[in-house]
Amino acid sequence: MKGKSIAIGVGISVALGVLAAGAAISAQDRYTLKVPGGLAFSEFRGYEGWQVVSMSQNGGKMAVILGNPAMIDAYKSGIPGNGKPFPDGAKLAKIHWLPKTNEAQPGPPLVPNILHDIDFMVKDSKRFADAGGWGYAVFEYDPPSDAFRPGTLSDRPPQGNDAKCGAACHTIAAKRDYVFTEYPKR
Repeated sequence: MKGKSIAIGVGISVALGVLAAGAAISAQDRYTLKVPGGLAFSEFRGYEGWQVVSMSQNGGKMAVILGNPAMIDAYKSGIPGNGKPFPDGAKLAKIHWLPKTNEAQPGPPLVPNILHDIDFMVKDSKRFADAGGWGYAVFEYDPPSDAFRPGTLSDRPPQGNDAKCGAACHTIAAKRDYVFTEYPKR
């Protein structure tokens, strides 16, 4: 009887291992995604650990804007307020969530709830010379499938299907090297 229990336990362990491996295989590898003719998600690997530049709330979504070390160093040196451009390699990631009210906290505050999308920008004056030196990408998130996809013209706001998807919108910030986000005092 003891041998049967051990065999059943081993069988269950093997079955659970196979199921876990299958789930891991079926999970999306977001780093394989790329905006057609544009930026790849993999170009922003590690964005989750970048420093916070700022936060925003717009159009019913809340966002945190993160900068890679080159971007943070540029902000700290006075860019873009000093009239100098951001250096090539500077990157921003903007993570949007649909908010919810946290009734358990005093206030009660709005907090991130459902992930909506992630926007990326990278300064590469050679690669994106015709877009102010910046490349852009939007990756929409689908909660039921737990997967990302490149933004399209049917999204709100509509997103072009190349690395210039944000260029038209950012022209109003041309005097700030096409960057809206300020680095607030801390």
